[in-house]
Amino acid sequence: MKTEKIILGIDPGTNVMGYGVLRATGNKAEMVAMGVIDMRRDSDPYLRLGKIHSRVTEIIDQFLPDEMAIEAPFFGKNVQSMLKLGRSQGVAIAAAIGHSVPVHEYAPMKIKMAITGQGQASKEQVADMLKRLLRLNADQMPKLMDATDALGVAYCHFMQQGRPVTDTHYNGWKDFINKNQDRLCKG
Repeated sequence: MKTEKIILGIDPGTNVMGYGVLRATGNKAEMVAMGVIDMRRDSDPYLRLGKIHSRVTEIIDQFLPDEMAIEAPFFGKNVQSMLKLGRSQGVAIAAAIGHSVPVHEYAPMKIKMAITGQGQASKEQVADMLKRLLRLNADQMPKLMDATDALGVAYCHFMQQGRPVTDTHYNGWKDFINKNQDRLCKG
């Protein structure tokens, strides 16, 4: 019998916060849901925080995650932006803790490295690799990449739980590409 685990990934933001939900069964992961909490129309920063708390709580109640993975804030030059981002992250963490959901935090570079093998990967590269890894259709891909970023946080956490096992073994990226021609986008 395989154990199933639901992982909620959060990409914190003050204008748009992404979320992604993965179902991990044994060594396989599949996307359950992904989306965004859009606060761009809310001008009051405290009402935005309230919206984050209520929406993250709704998402937790809907999907009943076993664990939450959240992207750690990166250190930038703008202190005000860092403070706002930290607040949004803290509110999402508080919603999880209020539901007894364990929280795990990952640095942006670690997430990108886990998904693409490159710590400086772009949002587009992360989204494209997740599309391939999770075998998502083009119509499943969201307009805002905050959602795929959040799914990436959840997938990074899944990867940290133990390397997924596949029937195929690869000796580097060239070998992977050669053995997966049918999975590559041509164009």
